[in-house]
Amino acid sequence: MSMTATLGPHLPYLRRYARALTGSQQSGDAYVRASLQALLDGNAELMAGVPPRIALYRLFHALWSTTGNLNGNSTHMQPSSSVEQRLQALQPTNREALLLTAVEGFSTEDAATILGWTEDEVEEAVAGAMRAIDEELASRVLIIEDESIIALDLESLVSDMGHEVTGIATTRDDAVRMAKEQEPNLILTDIQLADSSSGIDAATAILKDFDIPVIFITAYPERLLTGERPEPTYLITKPFSRETVRATIGQALFFHRAEDVA
Repeated sequence: MSMTATLGPHLPYLRRYARALTGSQQSGDAYVRASLQALLDGNAELMAGVPPRIALYRLFHALWSTTGNLNGNSTHMQPSSSVEQRLQALQPTNREALLLTAVEGFSTEDAATILGWTEDEVEEAVAGAMRAIDEELASRVLIIEDESIIALDLESLVSDMGHEVTGIATTRDDAVRMAKEQEPNLILTDIQLADSSSGIDAATAILKDFDIPVIFITAYPERLLTGERPEPTYLITKPFSRETVRATIGQALFFHRAEDVA
């Protein structure tokens, strides 16, 4: 089987991971391209004896770990309010372990293989990230979701994490109005809304007046993560788990880069 056929199905998800890790589509996609180029040029190889997805993520981390990690990308973040200062509690290694397990769905054993750590080290890093998120990242969140059961589930999850839900909008116009009235710190939005309007359009309109991160929710992330156009940096795939929502909110708040949202 060709490398394209073997690795192709996993690339959209590696792009999602890389974007969340670096804080932008541009940086994340650049790391993914560099990893694949190293493989094509013969300067790197996939780990033998593991599934292709694990081997691909390990290849990515081999490059990531030699180029400064987040320390090299911190200059992309704009100094801002107390948000940035609070988010320093989420250490780079903690973010890696949390994203791999909570967002990408790897087991602790698989994450340890990808990172070259022990399983205990992965578990310790995940626990540290969760503590930091719960204790340090409380924010005001606007939910844009037209399915009432999902909206209420998100509201419960977000509230249990210590965030304040400022409102639940079901259409683009409702979302824009609520954002202006309530001034949230974070947007959590579905892609397709009740009146056939778009969550992406709602976010774009809101970001004209606010500099806040946006997390998109979709059942089909592979349709958005093609690398062929500007795309959302932060995605939650339906059906979602509590850990995924928590981890993604933490990443979005850490980087606080609204300009990276499509």
